Amino acid sequence: MENLISLVNKIQRACTALGDHGEASALPTLWDSLPAIAVVGGQSSGKSSVLESIVGKDFLPRGSGIVTRRPLVLQLHKLEEGSREYAEFLHIPRKRFTDFAAVRKEIQDETDRETGRTKQISSVPIHLSIYSPNVVNLTLIDLPGLTKVAVEGQPDSIVQDIENMVRSYIEKPNCIILAISPANQDLATSDAIKISREVDPTGERTFGVLTKIDLMDKGTDAADILEGKSYRLKFPWIGVVNRSQADINKNVDMIAARRREREYFSTTPEYKHLAQRMGSEHLAKMLSKHLETVIKSRIPGIQSLISKTVLELENELSRLGKPIAADAGGKLYTIMEICRLFDQIYKEHLDGVRPGGDKIYYVFDNQLPAALKRLQFDKQLSMENIRKLITEADGYQPHLIAPEQGYRRLIESSVVTIRGPAEAAVDAVHALLKELVHKAISETPELKQYPALRAEVGNAAIESLERMRDTSKKATLQLVDMECSYLTVDFFRKLPQDVDKGGNPTHSIFDRYNDSYLRRIGTTVLSYVNMVCASLRNSIPKSIVYCQVREAKRSLLDHFFTEMGKLEQKRLSNLLNEDPAVMERRSALAKRLELYRSAQSEIDAVAWSK
Repeated sequence: MENLISLVNKIQRACTALGDHGEASALPTLWDSLPAIAVVGGQSSGKSSVLESIVGKDFLPRGSGIVTRRPLVLQLHKLEEGSREYAEFLHIPRKRFTDFAAVRKEIQDETDRETGRTKQISSVPIHLSIYSPNVVNLTLIDLPGLTKVAVEGQPDSIVQDIENMVRSYIEKPNCIILAISPANQDLATSDAIKISREVDPTGERTFGVLTKIDLMDKGTDAADILEGKSYRLKFPWIGVVNRSQADINKNVDMIAARRREREYFSTTPEYKHLAQRMGSEHLAKMLSKHLETVIKSRIPGIQSLISKTVLELENELSRLGKPIAADAGGKLYTIMEICRLFDQIYKEHLDGVRPGGDKIYYVFDNQLPAALKRLQFDKQLSMENIRKLITEADGYQPHLIAPEQGYRRLIESSVVTIRGPAEAAVDAVHALLKELVHKAISETPELKQYPALRAEVGNAAIESLERMRDTSKKATLQLVDMECSYLTVDFFRKLPQDVDKGGNPTHSIFDRYNDSYLRRIGTTVLSYVNMVCASLRNSIPKSIVYCQVREAKRSLLDHFFTEMGKLEQKRLSNLLNEDPAVMERRSALAKRLELYRSAQSEIDAVAWSK
């Protein structure tokens, strides 16, 4: 039993140290799933005395009015007999208190640090662990006493504030409620019973403790309450007799106080028959036993929560990325790995594994053909332009067989207009490749982690694409220029020779260039230009793919990699600068994941050993 409760205490301490507790949060946490005991009662109901009796030490602040102004999470750890008692605060790690008067003072001082030297309250808990051979393993949460009116120095809202704070603990289904009521007051007015009945109407989680039994008026007793006749709870009521103020003033120790408590119940006629289940020692043992039972029943739920949380933490850590290496080689390797991931995603877009590459095909299959069709060849091959070019090409001598120079000039002036669609196709593919760079960057989680590296990789990729575009534009336009500079002879050899119109020098030069003849020249030139367009429609995409798409897949970041090898460690570090909040978040998640994995292992071990 003690090992199981000790394990829960250990996990609770670790949760608290990492800030993974849910005292003021509605979110489910490991802390929420672990059972604990909340001590609830009105002001001056004897809560502090009950706790001190359970611990066996005088360590809590005392006084009139509101003394407990912050929740005190008290974890008790049983040591072997003969071990020295000591206490530790979470806010002062590695400092052991062996003087419990100093523990009381630190509780007062830490309360004042949070609330100031006022009567204000705070929901920020103080965490105290006490190690002693005279305690049982327990986690107890001492809450501010419920009150009905605000006193001087307190806001009017303090009554509701305290109630809200108490409810935030006892409403949790894994919280065991220790309801403290003084026997010398009417139970119907008990603040502890009232609020516990509201949050736990069936009494499944409530233990009633009756204090100040020895201070009841003569002729009255609390036997009916302790026997469950006046107000029945699922668990039997437990009566305690705390030290009187005179005992406290005389520094009567707890051992003597416990002995006197046992004597009181065993010798008082009204309670003699109940003596075996009365007193603070019985209360501590009963709470410890019940806590063990509750923990065992909660183990499956705890295991499920831990497994789910481990998976969530692993996923978030994966999203945040790995921590940065310290040395230059490690930093360079990290950069190269991130760039490799980006490059792989980019290639997947081009190869169709991810969307986007299909838009490049659309340029070749739709935009380029449509642009070629829109070319205004009619303007170049109008009757007026044909006559002008043919006449100018003959110079002072008329052509003998055919107007060869005229043909060449007509063809050249028509084919050269294809440069426009060819250049537009290069630019369109360039724009799409740039768009895919931005997509690949946004889809590379590691680049989100390092804004400076993301900017550098993006700039390097765009610069590389621009160089490829320039090369592609030069090569593609050369294809068009080649068609202008050399005509396919076979095409013209297959044309029928017009001897009459082309070789009769007795006709006037102006007679030979009649409309019918010029139309025939225009038709011939248009046929040749259409043949060239069909050829370029196939060769332009080949040039673009070879110079841009293929190169983007093969060497998009080659220049960037070369430059990386020349950088000093400081520059590499700048590229891997992370948002400090991300680094802090990763560190916190890693610690929390370690906690949950450890808890998972230990809880599983306990579950299997049952």
